[in-house]
Order: sequence, then structure tokens, then C-alpha cells
Amino acid sequence: MNLLHFSFRPKLIEALAGYDSTRLWRDVSAGITVAIVALPVAMAFAIASGVKPEAGIITAIIAGFLISALGGSRVQIGGPAGAFIVIIYGIIEHYGLANLLISTIFAGVLLFLMGVLRLGTLIRYIPVPIVIGFTNGIAVLVFLSQIKDFFGLRVAKMPGDFFSQIHVLAINADTMRFTTFALAASALLILFVWPRLFAIFSAEAATPVRTHFTRLLPLCRLLRAVPPTIIVLVLATAVVSLFHLPVETIGSRFGGIPHTLPEFIVPAFSWELVKQLFAPTFTIALLGAIESLLCARIADHLVHDRHDPNQELMAQGIANIVTPFFGGLPATGTIARTLTSVRAGASSPIAGMLHAVVLLLIVLVAAPLAANVPLAALAAILFFVAYNMGEWREFLHLKHFSNYYRILLLSTFVLTVIVDLTVAVEVGVVLACLFYISRVSSLTRVETISTTRMGASLPQGVAAYSVYGSLFFATADKLEALIEPDAPPLHMLILELHQLISLDTSGMDALEQLRKDLHSVGAQLLICGANHQPLDLMRRTGFIRRLGEAHCLPDLKETLAAMHQHLAAKSLEQQ
Repeated sequence: MNLLHFSFRPKLIEALAGYDSTRLWRDVSAGITVAIVALPVAMAFAIASGVKPEAGIITAIIAGFLISALGGSRVQIGGPAGAFIVIIYGIIEHYGLANLLISTIFAGVLLFLMGVLRLGTLIRYIPVPIVIGFTNGIAVLVFLSQIKDFFGLRVAKMPGDFFSQIHVLAINADTMRFTTFALAASALLILFVWPRLFAIFSAEAATPVRTHFTRLLPLCRLLRAVPPTIIVLVLATAVVSLFHLPVETIGSRFGGIPHTLPEFIVPAFSWELVKQLFAPTFTIALLGAIESLLCARIADHLVHDRHDPNQELMAQGIANIVTPFFGGLPATGTIARTLTSVRAGASSPIAGMLHAVVLLLIVLVAAPLAANVPLAALAAILFFVAYNMGEWREFLHLKHFSNYYRILLLSTFVLTVIVDLTVAVEVGVVLACLFYISRVSSLTRVETISTTRMGASLPQGVAAYSVYGSLFFATADKLEALIEPDAPPLHMLILELHQLISLDTSGMDALEQLRKDLHSVGAQLLICGANHQPLDLMRRTGFIRRLGEAHCLPDLKETLAAMHQHLAAKSLEQQ
């Protein structure tokens, strides 16, 4: 890795070339739209993570601004993510809030170093079933964490692990409050129905209802464009305020949201503490890298652009270093808000920067109004987020894939739910490597060269084989079977390596041992048709020199000619 090639060039610099008022208006419109969407989601994520709602908003403001301003994607929106909920909750339960801030800072350092070392492209190599498995697992945990507020269960504090949560929910099921459940269920119904509610008024549909209510078309199209999360937030808050419903709200649990700028704080730090936080730090960095680059790739397809993964990781790192000093949470690229921004017309990172500015203005002006926001409505929003986060159809499609794919996806999913995301990804990657080795091993074979290819039968004491696939540590033993103890003695062994695509040092040792075994009984080894990589390794290790240049030939035809010449010379010597 050549650090002299290090570059720090945010996508913003490129996007500002040719920037005009038309693009500015599109970015302003997109920024306002995505800010409205981000507000309830940021509060919900924070509360579900076990912290105050303003922590989520602070993260959306500071991290959202920095990720857009410094990132490698033209349209990505950063902020708190649903995937972090269970991670943050577990860290706070085991280590406390102050240590979460320290973990986030060091995760930011790790993310920045990953970008500096140009490791962004490596994240793409994580197999798809692992990504699907842990994403669906996180969605299940998010859903589980919100059952308490959705049903209004009287539980003082939810535990962090899966089985304890199930136990606590089961023994407190009889404490359900019907008013809370009715409000949450109504909110969830609106979230699913709202985008489809005004479909009959679309320009393409010529239904009797549309014809009858032609005058309402502009209003219905406007309402359809309003994000359903905002509709739920406004309606639920209005209902609770007007009818004084006995449900828990942000005000009753947290005392509301402060309408001032966040204060700069420095969490307590010690090296002994950092050693204990290695696992959560790695988890935050790994998940942040995967989520942000996955989101950036999805955005690329929508705007026909290509993001810089290393620049994106450096921006994510800076955002996660800075945000905790203001009480913020881990941040990453968010798919839902990025898609909202793109659909609203975003053309540059300015849209993401403006979304952060609009959120800040909302906090400074309208924070007191959040006191009556019911937690049941936020739980419904997170149910909706969890449903959209998971790729549930993949479970139905498992029957169409190999056993390797099924085991990889299901093991990652189960381990994410019942153990830990880091363990799930680590086990998933190890399994993926083992499965890959198994598949490659099954494709590697050593076969006798047919008489048709050689044009005639081989003389007695001569054998010829073709090696297909890869000769590496898992397949090197395939060469051992070429010399059977009870078989007639060989005078010459031909190995055609034209179909050998790779050779490692273990395979090289097997070849060397084969040469020695043949040499010990006075037999010769001929090699032909070796490709560049195997031939280069054989030369660098001195194998060709020990074998003899005359015994390494370019193709089978020349090798057969050399064989006949060698046998003829040996026959003359014997005479």
C-alpha cells in the first residue's frame, strides 16, 4: 500500500462544477423533504437505542452535514441508522453511555484509516447471503425491541439479549394497555396505507372516483407526496394532545427535547477502558462501513454515478469522530433517507448539507412541540422501518439456492439474533471461505489424458495426466495418488498443466515431492503447457532448475516428441 497516493477529495468539489440555480432549487427541495422524513426516524432510533431523542437528532444534524460535505457519494444522506439500534443498546447496557461515545470515536478513527489505506473496495467482497442474513437479523431485533412501547407493556427496562427479551415480554404480556396498542396499530396502518391511499388519483388512472373528484386532484397529489412518517407523527401527537390520552410520550419519559445547540463534551478516557471496548468499536466500524458503502452503491444506480468508497469511509470516520463530542450516536449512510432525497430531486451533496441545516432550524424553533409525541407512534414507525429493512422474500427463495447459500444466510441470521452481529459476520466469513475452498476443491481434478488426444497409446511405463482447476493446500493430495505403491514401476510421468489456473506453495511442495519420488526410482517428470502464474511460481522456487529446462515444455505435442526421443536414447544406452 503506497500512502503517497493518498488523496482526500470530497464529491462536493466535483459536484459544484457547473452548479446553477436550477440544481440549487432541486437540492433545497430535496433537503427540506429528507429533513422532514429524518426528524421522526432520528428520534425513534435514539429512543430505541436507549438514549434521549435529541441524541438521534444531533447525530442527524452533525454527522449528516459532515458525511454529505466530505463524502465520496453525490447524494448519500448520513445519520443514525436502524441497523445500529441493537448494537448501541447492547453497548450502553454493558459499558454505559460514556463508553459508547468512546467506542464511536475510535470506530471513526478505524473507518478513517480504512479509507486512507484504500480498503473500501474490500467491503464489497463480503458475500451477499451474509449481508442479507445480518440485515434480516437486525430487523428482527429492532422489531422485538419495540414491542414494549407498541403494546404499552409495563416494563421498566428491557434486557439486551434475545432470550431475556422474550422472557421479559412473555411474563409482562398481561400488562398491555389497550389505548397505547390502539394508537400504535392505527399509526402502523397509516404507514402502510398512506402511500397507496391516493393511487386512484394518479394521472394514469381514469377511474370513476377520479372523474367525480377532479377538483380534489391537486390536493390529493400533494397529500400523497407527504411522507407517511410525518402524517403519523402529526396525527398521533394531535390525538394525544386533544383527547389527553393516557399514553407515554417523549415529554413524560424524557422531559421533552432541548431547543438549544448541543454542548461540547469530552467523555472520560483511559487506555484500560479502550482495551475493553475493542469488540464494540470493531462492530460499529464494520457495520458502518458495510451500511454506508451498500447505500452508496444503491444510490449510484439511481443517479448513474460512481462513488469513491475510500473517500466515503474517510467521511464516515470524521463524522463518527466529531459527533460523539456533542452527545451523538454512531452514524452511517442511510438507504431510506438517501432514496427519499434522490426521489425529491437531489443533484449534489448540498441536498444532504441542507437537510442538516433544516433539522437544526426545526430543533431551535419547534422543539417544545415534541413533548406530546407518543412513544407508541415512534414504535409503529420502527416496526415499519424494520419491515422495510429486511429482505424477507429471500427466505422464501432459499429453495432455489445451494445448501452453501442457505447455511451461510441462515447461520448469519440466527447468530445475529441470538448472539452478536460481530460473531455472526465473523462466522459467516469463515464459513464462506470454507465453502469456497470446498467448491474449488471439488472442481480440481487430475485425469488421464485420452489416447485420442495423444494420437497413440503410451509406451509401457509411461503415464500422462491433465490437471484441472487449482492446485493449492486443499487439493495438493491429489498428486499423491499418481504413484501407487502396488502399481507397475514408472519410467516417465507427464503432467499437462494447461488447465491449471493457479498454484500455491502447498501445491508447489506436492509437485516437488512428486519429482523427488520419481527421481528416487529413476523415473522422469515432464511438465507441459503451464500457464503464467504456475510457471512463474515454479521458476521463483527453483523447481524448474531442479527439474531441468528440457523437462518443462510448452505443449503436449512437444512433450510427446521429447518422450519418444528420451525413450529411444535410453533404449540405445541399454543396447
